[in-house]
Amino acid sequence: MTVVMLSGTGTEIGKTVTTAAMAAAALAAGRSVAVLKPAQTGIAVGEAGDAAEVARLGGPVTTAELVRYPEPLAPATAARRAGMATVTPLEIAEAAQKLAAEHDLVLVEGAGGLLVRFDEAGNTLAEAARLLGAPVVLVASAGLGTLNTAELSAEALRAREVELRGLVVGSWPRQPGLAERCNLVDLPEVAGAPLLGALPEGAGSLRPVDFRVAATSWLAPELHGTWQADAFTAREAPAA
Repeated sequence: MTVVMLSGTGTEIGKTVTTAAMAAAALAAGRSVAVLKPAQTGIAVGEAGDAAEVARLGGPVTTAELVRYPEPLAPATAARRAGMATVTPLEIAEAAQKLAAEHDLVLVEGAGGLLVRFDEAGNTLAEAARLLGAPVVLVASAGLGTLNTAELSAEALRAREVELRGLVVGSWPRQPGLAERCNLVDLPEVAGAPLLGALPEGAGSLRPVDFRVAATSWLAPELHGTWQADAFTAREAPAA
């Protein structure tokens, strides 16, 4: 599991915080970690982006960006409007391989949802994952609508012959409703992949020292954590 791609079922669902938790758990297990953000949008030169936030929360990781666009849009759109070059799957794959040569684990965080376009040819993070033979961890929301977007994302990965390693709920609410609780059972079924974690609501607001201590309890052993999907689902899901 040298390179792992992280994508989401949409925007603002906890992808960066999940990346930070995965980094923190791997660091706690004694792994060296690098984080690659191929395209950062909506951040000015000199401002801290997603990779910097992962390092702030997760701990001492190597960070890298390939390109930064000023407007908060899909990378292909942001590049066109800024008159800048796009980033290709091959460039992403080559950058990840270079980092993998010097680190135990490379986390590649995408932009928004899985099929957000990186270039004018319509390439996405999934194409870079296919080039690398790297699995994808899909960060999903907890509430209504997540089953549809999770299943669509899983189908898109299968069509591209990319492995979906599993799903992580990016923000599990303090007081989950019926939809959230039922989705714990339904998400792995519709996606055809296991649940690999659930981050508590507000995890990104914790002090970094507290975040790093707690991160392993949010993620499954496959992601260097101690979280158990069966126990969590038994506790949180409604009775049949």
